Amino acid sequence: MHNRPRISPAATAEDAAASAAKAAKLRDLQSQLLHNHQNKLYTKEAVTVSAKLLEVNPEVYTAWNYRKLAFKHSLEGVGDAEIVKSLVNEELKIVEVALRQNPKSYGAWHHRKWVLNQGLTEVDFKHEYDLLNQLLKKDPRNFHGWNYRRFVTKLKNVPEVEELKFTRAMIDINFSNYSAWHNRSALFSQLLKQKAEGFESKENILTEEYKLVCNALFTDPNDQSGWFYHLWLLDQTVTPEDPLLISSWPSQGSDCFLSTDLSSFEFSNCNYSLHMGAFPIVLYFNQAVTGVSSSTVTVNSMFLKNENLIWSPLTTAKSREARCWLTYLKISDAKFSDSNSATVEVSIGHLRGIISSSGSHYPHTSQFKFTITMKSIDRGQSEESVEKLIMWKDDQKEFDYGTANEMLLNKLSITEERERKVPKWNLETLSNEIELFKELSDENCKFVNLTLARLLTAQDAMTSPKNLPKQKGNHFVEVLKLLDELIKLDPSHAGYYEDERSLVMMNQATFDEQSIMKYYVRSSELTSTSHRLAGMRLSRLSLTRIGFVERLLWIQMLDLSHNELRSIAGLEALQHLVCLNLSNNKISSFTSLEPLKLMKYLKVLNISSNEIGSHPIDTSKYFCSSPLSHTYEAENITKAFKKGNINVGDYWEAILLFQEMNLIQLDISENKVADEAFGDLLLEVLPTLKWLDGKCEVSWVECEMFWIVRRVASCNGNLQKIR
Repeated sequence: MHNRPRISPAATAEDAAASAAKAAKLRDLQSQLLHNHQNKLYTKEAVTVSAKLLEVNPEVYTAWNYRKLAFKHSLEGVGDAEIVKSLVNEELKIVEVALRQNPKSYGAWHHRKWVLNQGLTEVDFKHEYDLLNQLLKKDPRNFHGWNYRRFVTKLKNVPEVEELKFTRAMIDINFSNYSAWHNRSALFSQLLKQKAEGFESKENILTEEYKLVCNALFTDPNDQSGWFYHLWLLDQTVTPEDPLLISSWPSQGSDCFLSTDLSSFEFSNCNYSLHMGAFPIVLYFNQAVTGVSSSTVTVNSMFLKNENLIWSPLTTAKSREARCWLTYLKISDAKFSDSNSATVEVSIGHLRGIISSSGSHYPHTSQFKFTITMKSIDRGQSEESVEKLIMWKDDQKEFDYGTANEMLLNKLSITEERERKVPKWNLETLSNEIELFKELSDENCKFVNLTLARLLTAQDAMTSPKNLPKQKGNHFVEVLKLLDELIKLDPSHAGYYEDERSLVMMNQATFDEQSIMKYYVRSSELTSTSHRLAGMRLSRLSLTRIGFVERLLWIQMLDLSHNELRSIAGLEALQHLVCLNLSNNKISSFTSLEPLKLMKYLKVLNISSNEIGSHPIDTSKYFCSSPLSHTYEAENITKAFKKGNINVGDYWEAILLFQEMNLIQLDISENKVADEAFGDLLLEVLPTLKWLDGKCEVSWVECEMFWIVRRVASCNGNLQKIR
């Protein structure tokens, strides 16, 4: 039972003997069951053995599976309805006996559902509800019982409104009934999604629910049940029901100047690389969606027919669902024969098909335009800036943001989400809840502080920066203070609070143009390169996770060093990233770096002074493919490294990561994995690598020849354009 400690009485000699006898009986019954199962024996005596075993231990899944096979076997050739009913009732009785032994047996509840789902006889709903009432009377919060109740009500076609009354009755009996609160949220979610009669609008429904849950919270602020329901109400209040496009690259009205050799383009006085004239277009939604294709997104341009564009989700998962989507315009200089400029128009949502994970469709049509203009751009300095060793600067001098590239920051995408009209009721509700919980504020109650932090964050998220009252501003400082207090007050959940704190820090750093300008740096101030690249320094902020990347789609250089990152999930959206500094974090595996595989233009990576290789057991590695699987050419890799006496099995997650990258510079020093053998492996996997751990991996002659070839090729390309 919940909140009741288990007390084991002192064992006596008689207890030990009884326990030994029970264990011996169990072993004997299990041996008989396995023999019957393997030999497909379904006699009455054999089936009785499984019943005796489940009576003692309902958690033997093999016994439940055996009974399913035996049940099907007993029905073969039976046409008498009474015999069928008798067989069904026998199975249901076996389940009830097992549930008396363990009311939370997954196997028992699953078997009962399976029997009723066969539809062989009419369900005795009175008996099923009586069983549930007995169970919930004994333990009102048994989620197995609540789950089975949802199954029975669906089977009987009981209206959700009737079940709402039952959840209310159970909550009135005990405010601490978490399962009743959870079931109530599930029922309301269905009714609101279906827009059932009386549930067309959230306002009246949620207003009453806020009152109900507040009564529970004020009755016992330290009980977590009501707080979880309040969190669900808050999510219903602030989260848009429909998917929205919140950012794009290029953004509305952008002017991109394409080099004559199609190898780069200039945007707001910064140079961006291209690969064989492939111009990227990025869409970022407020929630994960599927269905982004040439049918649901139209790109009108002179370069490529819309139907030939292929949209790809930017995610390391195998699903076709993602918040960020990417396609490439294949640009040909021949298209500029009549004009040096071309307009590209992107239209989204003109056809239904973009669907969120909750099943909501993209609600309206969105459009944005940008121009591409052919222009002579010198690429020599750009190539050299990446090919030559780049040293990250670690100085923390204050940057004069008044001199930053304001043209670039003015091109930041204004999101639909921020500019959408927020209903007055939503903002009033948040304000009322904030005032209410400030009255309840208690430094010793973690739930009050956490909910207040969530409310303040939600209020900021729903308010456009330009509409924030100047006298109040946002609540970043107040929220950070609450989260810092929570880390001290509840250290067992410090990781969660640190993640929430990191999101607040990322939000604060990217909230508006003025905020970004405090962290925006020119490449020459961030690294040793003098080339014009747009960068941000987000180091030493104690970040444990990354967020709000939709505001940073234009970033080329990013310094995230000296934080506490264990994952870089989200960075895959930064398709123009060239240089990335992740040194001095807490990254413990190459699997955590998988988003890097999706960054085609990443050339410089610093992951030094992390914890890669420090943990002997890395469970995250099992999320990526094994070199022994059919999806990977393990044989070729094994042959390549055999001569170097390298055990591929020790490094296969690193091979899977780096084989898809085109790095020129890599620093992996000060990690336990970084030994001489691993360095040799990296040079094999990364043929493009010129610098490893700050050391040049090609000779001086090779470097000079490399630069001569690059510059001659660049000159020849320009001469061809002139001719």
